[in-house]
Amino acid sequence: MKFQLQTKRLILRDLRITDLEGMFELDSNPEVHKYLGNNTIKTKAEAEKNIAFVRRQYQENGIGRFAVIEKKSGNFIGWSGLKLNKGKKESLNGYQDFIDIGYRFIPKYWKKGYGLESAITCLDYGFKTMSYNIIYGAAETRNIGSNKILQKIGLQFVNEFKEGNKQVNWYELKKINYGK
Repeated sequence: MKFQLQTKRLILRDLRITDLEGMFELDSNPEVHKYLGNNTIKTKAEAEKNIAFVRRQYQENGIGRFAVIEKKSGNFIGWSGLKLNKGKKESLNGYQDFIDIGYRFIPKYWKKGYGLESAITCLDYGFKTMSYNIIYGAAETRNIGSNKILQKIGLQFVNEFKEGNKQVNWYELKKINYGK
């Protein structure tokens, strides 16, 4: 799947093996995984597996997380996008077979508005291009930045639930309410 969206400062495109170094930098960083269960990767082979997993999602589901490239530098800065969570294995908060929005960035690119900018673009793509009827989001309650992004892009708080030893906020946005 060849894919590309652009914002004023970012390019969102299909994740590629050429993103290996950036994916390793991202997913081996404990700070990035602070609210994600601290499941950092240890090797570039694991990063390569993650890229292959996302690329399979493109083929099987027509959607997956996208590499985020900073236009001014050309650097891989993280990923953002939509994902189909299939079946019981990927269920969350009692939901399965749902589309969720997510984003993850290398820390030196935090607090620049890239998460919000990419999430707005992904949400627009999900509703206008992919014609999804509802998009969900989840963020650990302590992850203030991620919760703010989900709220700013218009997702509505539904409930708080426990996932393992974490408290997580659950959000949703229905297409009918998008842009209101």
